[in-house]
Amino acid sequence: MTETLATSVGRGPTEHAVRDQIIEAANDCFARYGYGKTTVADLAREIGFSKAYIYRFFESKQAIGEAICSARLERILDAAKAAVDEGESAPEKFRRFFKVITNMGVELFFDDRKIYEIAASAAAEHWVSARAYADALRGMISDIVWDGREKGEFERKTPLDEACRAIFYAMTPFVDPLHLERNLDLLPDAQTELTGLILRSLAP
Repeated sequence: MTETLATSVGRGPTEHAVRDQIIEAANDCFARYGYGKTTVADLAREIGFSKAYIYRFFESKQAIGEAICSARLERILDAAKAAVDEGESAPEKFRRFFKVITNMGVELFFDDRKIYEIAASAAAEHWVSARAYADALRGMISDIVWDGREKGEFERKTPLDEACRAIFYAMTPFVDPLHLERNLDLLPDAQTELTGLILRSLAP
């Protein structure tokens, strides 16, 4: 495909489709060669576009990495939300939430290592996608704890924001891509035991 075809009115794909095409090619390149070793020039050759044309859609390689990282992290969040919805009690919701987040992080590490490296870079460099992911996790923790308090399943003495921050800090070694790699040998026991400890601390 040429740039002319991509931008021809009525014949080529829309700008959204071109962005998707660039992201798909980048995903393949990053998976094969790694994020750090892939350049925008490599992506341009892969798709048949010029670097200048790619920069019309993404201001940098990091912006492309952000798009890929956001999509992968969104999958994890969607799976976590589905797992939480299946839980009846707040403790069960939390167990499901923590387990899915951890398991999907481990799966990404072993099944798609090069893409995992993007997520780790995002966490290390505080990309927007990584911050949004952490915010979403904290939001889900808050919802679960609030629900548990409303049902009388969790204690109410500790301020909600303080309790949720502490839970997130405790979970971080197993849900943050930057830290997970260093703690793989502790799983699955650590995740199970930490879940029990957190739930006991929340008991009324």
